[in-house]
Amino acid sequence: MVAVTRAVGLYGLLFAGLYTLVGVTGLPRSIGVSQPLLLLVAVGGSRVLVRHWLGGNYRNALKMGETPGVLIYGAGCAGRQLAMALRDASKPQRLLGFLDDDPKLQGHHVNGWTVHAPASLPELVSKLNVTDVLLAVPSMTAQRRLEVLEQLRPLPVHVRTLPGVEDLATGRVQLGDIQELDINDLLGRAPVEPQHELMDRNNRDKVVLVTGAGGSIGSELCRQLLHCAPRQLLLIERGEFELYQIHQELMNLKREHGLTVEIVPLLASVGSRRRIQEIMDTWRPHTIYHAAAYKHVPLVEHNPAEGVYNNTWGTWVTAQAAAQAGVSNFVLISTDKAVRPTNIMGASKRLAEMVLQAMADRAATLRTADQPGTCFAMVRFGNVLGSSGSVVPLFREQIRKGGPITLTHKDINRFFMTIPEAAQLVIQAGAMAKGGDVFVLDMGKPVRIHDLARRMVELSGLRLRDEICPDGDIEIQITGLRPGEKLYEELLIGDNPEPTQHPRIMKAHEDFIPMAQMEAGLNILRRAMDSNDVKTIKSVLRMLVHGYQPDGMVVDLVHLEQGRISERLAA
Repeated sequence: MVAVTRAVGLYGLLFAGLYTLVGVTGLPRSIGVSQPLLLLVAVGGSRVLVRHWLGGNYRNALKMGETPGVLIYGAGCAGRQLAMALRDASKPQRLLGFLDDDPKLQGHHVNGWTVHAPASLPELVSKLNVTDVLLAVPSMTAQRRLEVLEQLRPLPVHVRTLPGVEDLATGRVQLGDIQELDINDLLGRAPVEPQHELMDRNNRDKVVLVTGAGGSIGSELCRQLLHCAPRQLLLIERGEFELYQIHQELMNLKREHGLTVEIVPLLASVGSRRRIQEIMDTWRPHTIYHAAAYKHVPLVEHNPAEGVYNNTWGTWVTAQAAAQAGVSNFVLISTDKAVRPTNIMGASKRLAEMVLQAMADRAATLRTADQPGTCFAMVRFGNVLGSSGSVVPLFREQIRKGGPITLTHKDINRFFMTIPEAAQLVIQAGAMAKGGDVFVLDMGKPVRIHDLARRMVELSGLRLRDEICPDGDIEIQITGLRPGEKLYEELLIGDNPEPTQHPRIMKAHEDFIPMAQMEAGLNILRRAMDSNDVKTIKSVLRMLVHGYQPDGMVVDLVHLEQGRISERLAA
């Protein structure tokens, strides 16, 4: 109506100027005023009637209970584009208006839809039959996003979001851009921008090698390193398909960004001394990121010899080959499960850390100005999200199927970090290493997984079924802790970590075993792995790794094995 009034008003000024002010012989001067008024009524009235008639038929066809009622949180550019996309969508959705924090917009209309105050949402949900709230404020800070989600959580609405500003910069908002909330939305934790000097220090124009290049962490390390412009990027992976996938992806990224990095795929097992030494001698890498590891706790618990061979022996073999080839920097990707481990996976990773600590200690005694030797470092962090086995996509799929959500223990908690952030911090931590450093990433506060599951259910517009709400939609089933699983994960064995120049990276001080004793233990461990002697493997791990408490070990056998091993270590 505003648009029609403006158009007819402009026409009326010209028409009245001709017929009323100037005059035309044979026509009354009043026609200069009456004709534009009649035109306004005819054009505007016809549009109102047609809109009311068509809108009434549409509303009758789409009953309130059958069509999602949507409110868009954010009346800015992204919100308006999303509103237009909803209007043109083939799938019926009832756009009911906007929510916005700006008091200047509240109570006004944007593209014909009312802008409401967020405080009025509880009333609007029941009054307008709201079923979905779409967050369309890409510039919102993580902390403010978390506050908004906490405000929406008690309400029976499904909350979804749009990507960040960088994802919207290249095109219009589409319905396909709407996505479920990710872990950053649920935790309210903003990533820290990487320090480019640290990212480039050990990588730019150098030969860089990544082991386990096809895994979740290894592949992301490769993506981040590609943008650091190394001279050559060597990919070591034992799985043919995984190596093919990451190699093809990196080649595509190289073409898209016009990079000149030489990418070399190498099939190899880190436990094969001959093959790893051959690669080191051929390519002479400057920096190695050792991400190859078996990380799934129950699987490693059921296959202890393979887990220790890959995680510990593979690290020992690769580190020795690196030292012999004169590699400048060697960075081990470790885990929070290495702290006071209760499982084979954690104990094998802690022993891998101790191998590098012992090697760094021995290298320090031999270091000269002409031969600085290899700088060994370890970076320890908790769970990363984005892999197929992480809890958020698992819970989301279980919610989509109507439940139940499976949880091993009601009080279990974990640290969380996204894969890109973890990879960036690993690279930056490695650049700060002096030799034998154990870096610990700041993962924020640990998250109680039961609370995370509850939050996801409620932000899906559903209710959790429990003792308080027996008629809820989704139930959480407690299945019991898996073999070797801990309730609480830790990142530090000792206390008082030192800060570094990066706000999210700390430096720990932890004990280790001298190299002579370590080599003796590793040799016994190798013979036990060759014969799949699980009892001896656990006994050696318990002797070497402080705090390792495997479940179900027979005390008499432990004492017997410890006595035999102690004699060999002493010899």
